Amino acid sequence: MAPTFFTSLNSPLCTREDFQQACISLLEPLKPFFSPGKTCVKLGNTATRYDEIGAQIEGYARPLWGLAALLAGGAEYEGTEDFVEGLRNGTNPDHPEYWGLARDSDQRMVEMCPIGYNLAIAPHKFWDPLTEKEKGNVAAWLGYINDKAMPATNWLWFRVFANLGLMKNGAPHSKERLEADIEQLDTFYRGDGWSNDGPEGYTQMDYYSGSYAIQYLQLLYSKLAKDIDPKRSELYKERARKYALDFIHYSDEQGRNITFGRSLTYRFAMSGFWAAVAFADCELPAPLTWGVVKGLLLRNLRWWTRQKEILTPQGTLTIGYTYPNQFMSENYNSPGSPYWFMLSFAPLACPASHPFWTSKEEPYPTASIPATVALKHPKHIMVHKGGHNFLLSSGQMCHYPVRASESKYGKFAYSSAFGYSVPTGGYFLEAIGGDNALALSEDSGETWKVRRVAINARIEEHDGSPVLVSGWAPWPDVSVQTYLLPPIDDRPNWHIRVHQIKTSRDLMTAEGAWAMYGTRVVDGRELETLTAQSAEGRHERQHEALAASRAGAVGIAELSSSSQGVRSGKVLNADANGNLVDSRTVLPTLLSNLRAGEHRSFVTGVFAVPASVENWQQSWRVAWDERPRLPKWLAEIICDQ
Repeated sequence: MAPTFFTSLNSPLCTREDFQQACISLLEPLKPFFSPGKTCVKLGNTATRYDEIGAQIEGYARPLWGLAALLAGGAEYEGTEDFVEGLRNGTNPDHPEYWGLARDSDQRMVEMCPIGYNLAIAPHKFWDPLTEKEKGNVAAWLGYINDKAMPATNWLWFRVFANLGLMKNGAPHSKERLEADIEQLDTFYRGDGWSNDGPEGYTQMDYYSGSYAIQYLQLLYSKLAKDIDPKRSELYKERARKYALDFIHYSDEQGRNITFGRSLTYRFAMSGFWAAVAFADCELPAPLTWGVVKGLLLRNLRWWTRQKEILTPQGTLTIGYTYPNQFMSENYNSPGSPYWFMLSFAPLACPASHPFWTSKEEPYPTASIPATVALKHPKHIMVHKGGHNFLLSSGQMCHYPVRASESKYGKFAYSSAFGYSVPTGGYFLEAIGGDNALALSEDSGETWKVRRVAINARIEEHDGSPVLVSGWAPWPDVSVQTYLLPPIDDRPNWHIRVHQIKTSRDLMTAEGAWAMYGTRVVDGRELETLTAQSAEGRHERQHEALAASRAGAVGIAELSSSSQGVRSGKVLNADANGNLVDSRTVLPTLLSNLRAGEHRSFVTGVFAVPASVENWQQSWRVAWDERPRLPKWLAEIICDQ
């Protein structure tokens, strides 16, 4: 019988047994892709910055996140022996499929983390059956990491888990290296539960700070090392309790997560923090009951099962987000990389009697958390208004070159309903991934610049509301000061951006709203002009642009009468496959030209009503017509310019 693929599961995904089946549905399709010695899993032919064997080790090791939890929880999986054989052979220097020793900053170091975790929680399947010689091979291969250089980032946790897996089995390991790495990792802590992905001076607090690595592995460590390191184990739980009250804002009622940062091809792993909370038996403060935590994780899992394009025809995960997409990938994404996805199956290690499993699933606690809150460490203003979960952002950046870094960290806003877009090429505006960005061109549109590095980004408070303020210097003689204001209660579908631009050169400008699904429901063809009678279409006029489709309604408008005459509205047909969520999108945009020596303030209203809002088709037109007002304090700043 053919396996049931992850996106075809015939279950409500409510119980521990359903969760087990979801995990198995991702393991089964891997079987035909194992190498003869079971050490590697080759799932495709695209390349990475590291060697091909390292890429195929990913395909072997990353599914262990799920398999280890499945086995630790008492379940059986008939394909387990393939993975055990792979561990035997991959660490055997005399085997033709030997993995080879790690070099400095080697990708093998990353994959040692799920292998070490696997040894720590499922030794009855992966350690005990080995001969003494085989155990020695495993210890030697993992231990080789201890005198190699590695990035001073979340990677340090990978070496911790390599040593922890050996320690839990009484094998040779470096206690000194483990302790030194944890001490260095603790210097990344910034307060209120938040850790930076790197030392002082880095400004990167994305999903690696939480679900992918730091918070996640801190919680796993707190459970696995509680007998040998009880003080730090409790410290990590306390950090998680604080972090959880902030991280709740990165999810929404439908089970979606806000798309922000890199490595979003890991998909379900974005919810890994909640999985680790269950694994670590970490009770959280109100309103985050076990039922709420359970709902956050399971709703996200269900949402991913509804994304039918994430799998190949063979049932394996693809590089991409809701569909296969190389544009949004990083140079470290191999065809096996997406299986970091599996770390969110950690609750399978918990017994059926665990409160995560015995508690009734509860809905998203909308009424119990603030609708707008400023998070000072990641420099985010979190918003849950008008049925839309999104964040305003200024100040984060990747500290090393990453493809489309300006899109992953530099945009003004990120949403759970409308995924961000990345560049697909150059030389035309539709290809730059210009949603939630101010793009400038000095060469008549030949090339465009958008913000990557924000200067002096900070959160201020005005009239009792948070405001994000930052600068940008795209050229030495051009400066932009930006203010980002969250929605007010009586205009919940609008946020405001103000850009004060000073230029000593001629510029073309383009400012984008949210990018959104951009074709007609009836025939999949291009959106036509919106009329009073039509449910979908595009609207363009001087100083405003709007689009409505099956995904909702999004728009942008110039709010200042002094600038309305210089900005024109246009709904761009964005270049295909640039958006994370939809492969065909449109982008309402305001366009203008500035002359050398000109100082001008743009006052932009950005509008959104996601289709997940009840009766959205009946309400969005009224909300669009009710424009927000510029606060007096900001109007005075503009007048003083």
